[in-house]
Order: sequence, then C-alpha cells, then structure tokens
Amino acid sequence: MKNPTRARHQRGATLIVGLIMIVLITLIVVNAFTLSSSNLKQVNNMQLRDEALSAANQAIEQVISSPFTNAPTAETINVDLNKDGTTDYVVQIALPSCGRAVQATVAALSDVELGSAMSSGGSWNTEWDLSATVTDAASGASVVVKEGVRVLLTDTQKTAVCP
Repeated sequence: MKNPTRARHQRGATLIVGLIMIVLITLIVVNAFTLSSSNLKQVNNMQLRDEALSAANQAIEQVISSPFTNAPTAETINVDLNKDGTTDYVVQIALPSCGRAVQATVAALSDVELGSAMSSGGSWNTEWDLSATVTDAASGASVVVKEGVRVLLTDTQKTAVCP
C-alpha cells in the first residue's frame, strides 16, 4: 500500500516546479518583446537621421547651384523629400564664408571641374565653407552638414565678398 503523505508532498513539488517554469517562460517572452521594440526604435532613428542628412545635402546643392557668391546670406530652405507638395524638413543654411582666395593660373581658367560657365572671366580661386543644420520637429533628430566648394571669381567679385 502507498503512503498518502508521500503522494501529497510530490504533488506540491510539481506545482512549484510548474510555477517556476511559467515565470521563466514569461520572462523570456517579455525580454524578447523589449528587445524587438528597442531595435525598432533604433531603426526608426537611423532612418530619420538619414532623411535629415539627405535634406541638408539637397539644400547645400541648391545653394551651390545658385549665384550665392554675389551676396552671401544665411537662408532657410524648405525641402520636400518625398515630392508630395509638403515640406518635410526645414534646413538652416549659415552665412557662407570665404575661407581663402588664390590667384588663378591660366590653366585654372579652363578648369574641367568648374565648367566654362563658372570659369569664364575669373581670376581668383575662392574656397567657401557652407554649413546646413536640420532639426526634425517631431523626433528631435538633428544633423549638421559642412561642405566646402571652390568658386572662380573675378577681381571685382572677389574684392566684394572675399577678404
């Protein structure tokens, strides 16, 4: 005949082991959920940063393609990345600064990189620093992009805008 006291002790141990297993499984599931949520946030932040970087580069290219050396000013440029007609990012372009000017040689006047439109009649190679700052209002993501560009200017233009 079996001892009834011993059977009761065994059933209690099974209950405790079962509860411990349930707690462990719950902890594993909660940890997996937390890990996947933080990974999703990281990917979203990287995407927002890349979009802000793209907006800053687009604004700098817009400034470089304009005659910004005629009257350098700080400006604000609205950028529509997805071309849906609404502004996605607002880019603050700091005042372009002329870093230095070097007398151009005859060979530089027909520079292939600058093209004939920008190199005709110029006599000074000027180096300009441009800085664009983008801050996404919704996420707070902020990016600063700095770029240098060389522009060929005449004596008169150089004297007016570059020390």
